[in-house]
Amino acid sequence: MMNSQEIIALYEDVSKLTAQMLAAARAGDWDTLVQLEGHCASHVQSLREGEPPEPLTGGLRERKVQIIHQILADDREIRNLTEPWMAQLAALMNNAGTERKLSSAYGTN
Repeated sequence: MMNSQEIIALYEDVSKLTAQMLAAARAGDWDTLVQLEGHCASHVQSLREGEPPEPLTGGLRERKVQIIHQILADDREIRNLTEPWMAQLAALMNNAGTERKLSSAYGTN
């Protein structure tokens, strides 16, 4: 079980990772984004496993709330940047699949 300072430090690490993920998404660096997302997921899992059931109090609770708000804001912007890219990728894959089906059905010229 983690102590309060370890919990806050881990939340801060997640916030730093999501900020880096946002920078990667803005740059269109999808490989880095995926790599950072894996690190972030690992940290979140550590929080799930190590955060004690009793809530933080006082200033630590306020800091945790601030960090979570920043993480959520970064996540929202990451999704706003990646969703159009994902839709474009899905359309390309769909077009390629259609071309293969047509080529298979009617042969190539």
